[in-house]
Amino acid sequence: MNNTFLYLITVLIWGSTWIAINYQLGNVAPEASIVYRFALAAIILFSYCKVKGLTVNFSFRNHLQFFFFGLTLFSFNYYLLYSAQQHINSALTCIAFSMIMFFNVFNARIWYGTKITHRVYLGGALGLFGIITLFWPQISDTQLGAETLLGLGLCITGTVVASTGNMISMRNQKQNLPLLPAMAWGMAYGAISMAVIFILQGKSFSFDYTFSYIISLLYLAIFGSVIAFASYLTLLNRIGAHKASYASVMFPAVAVIISTIVENFAWTTYTMVGLLFILVGNLVVLMRLKKPLVNIEQINDKQYKTEDSAADHKETEQLAIHDTPLKTQRL
Repeated sequence: MNNTFLYLITVLIWGSTWIAINYQLGNVAPEASIVYRFALAAIILFSYCKVKGLTVNFSFRNHLQFFFFGLTLFSFNYYLLYSAQQHINSALTCIAFSMIMFFNVFNARIWYGTKITHRVYLGGALGLFGIITLFWPQISDTQLGAETLLGLGLCITGTVVASTGNMISMRNQKQNLPLLPAMAWGMAYGAISMAVIFILQGKSFSFDYTFSYIISLLYLAIFGSVIAFASYLTLLNRIGAHKASYASVMFPAVAVIISTIVENFAWTTYTMVGLLFILVGNLVVLMRLKKPLVNIEQINDKQYKTEDSAADHKETEQLAIHDTPLKTQRL
């Protein structure tokens, strides 16, 4: 699959998962839903690997790496983000999580020495400004107190943890560890870790057997976890963390468009301006700059000058050769 298709798949799926997550909230604790989601995704991935004959046997060192991969990308980061939303609104959570692009830029520089162009910083800044503008009506009503600061702190910490998971995924692929088996183990370890955290909190598991909960769980496990993560993590390795993570800035734009269709969301000036900046930032980050075209006449002139210079040089050499015996005769 080409990179454009993988990018669109990632943005469209993760931009729509908020609908499914809304159906997950209610009778079941969010932590328990995370366990169900990634446990089911792990089972699907292990089954796929078995059918395709992909190995799932790895060394202890690889498993240790898979454990931290799962803990940072499929477990603890979600726990922190869900905890943050108990203290701040979804708008602030979305803005804070969009900072993952900048954390990925810095981490890629530290972990792998990746050089980042000024276009990436500019595009990221435009995208972040677009998200702030998009949610400004909700942000302007927020009071900056201890509760808000706690929520932002949890959210930013969760984003840093997720960025670390991105870097571990890149290391997995740089070590030629197959992506899908690595994801299977990572999601399995993530689900187990989340289950341990949940039990240590003194909470008990429950399940909602309603149609909406089961369908939303299947969507999050199959599309939101298996397909979207496989697409995103492949992009991470192909085009770099700094470019792939701009998808997180695009999620709110997709969410607004879906909300317009499904919930009759009413657009405002903030909506239009915010979306415009997000799209412009996306173009700045991902657009390839064309190499300047060279004038054919300039090439021809250069070629003629080169040929003339070569001819003059050859003529000089010939004169030098002829001069040698003349000097000898004078002797």
